[in-house]
Amino acid sequence: MFQALTDKGYDIAISNHAGAILSVDFSRVTRELVGALEDLTIPDTELIGSGGGEAPSTQRLRRRLYEAGWPKHTFDFRLIVDGRETVSHSHEIDHVRRAHAGTVALEIEWNNKDPFFDRDLENFQRLHAQSAISVGVLITRGASLQDQMLNIIQNCIIRHGIENEVALVEAFNMKDRTKRQREAVDRLMASGLPFPDAFAKQFVSDKFGAATTHWQKLKDRIDRGVGNPCPLLLIGLPASIITA
Repeated sequence: MFQALTDKGYDIAISNHAGAILSVDFSRVTRELVGALEDLTIPDTELIGSGGGEAPSTQRLRRRLYEAGWPKHTFDFRLIVDGRETVSHSHEIDHVRRAHAGTVALEIEWNNKDPFFDRDLENFQRLHAQSAISVGVLITRGASLQDQMLNIIQNCIIRHGIENEVALVEAFNMKDRTKRQREAVDRLMASGLPFPDAFAKQFVSDKFGAATTHWQKLKDRIDRGVGNPCPLLLIGLPASIITA
């Protein structure tokens, strides 16, 4: 099912029989998802221009899923005993795909604080326990993209010949950088680093650091059993989708 993605370097992990469920009961839905991801590209300039937030390319992925029938949805759960509501929960999910066999829920965590994985996985667990979803899908930055992010940002700045913060903001239409961020780059340059290296080091640490949502943080939670017993499909976006 996912060979086309693994051939491009995507990280794929499946738990709790999600593979069997997707291949038999949701084969068309799975093809839609693979098709949306197979031709996904993110220009390296968008990584910088977004300031670390969700790149326009990942926003385009969301729009493609919306157009394919994967809308955002809020699940409302209420427990009423003898006419009195005793429990009430609402779970907003990025994308929900309903089919004859059931429902697939999908969250994209491109660049958030890593505790958001706990929220997503626990939401999947609760919704699965109430038979509201059949499978939960989580998409995040893959291992290769996380590992190569520093080099990607460095090479992008070098290729554009940018040598200072003013030129950087103008070239990539960035929001104004904070005083703290600028001073951190200045300190690195004072220690001898050229501007591309200094900026990339500060930017990646600040925006794509170890405590943000990426593949290893997600796998750590799966290995601890977070989200069980909900069937889960995990997808990591690879460095190969980044274009110059």
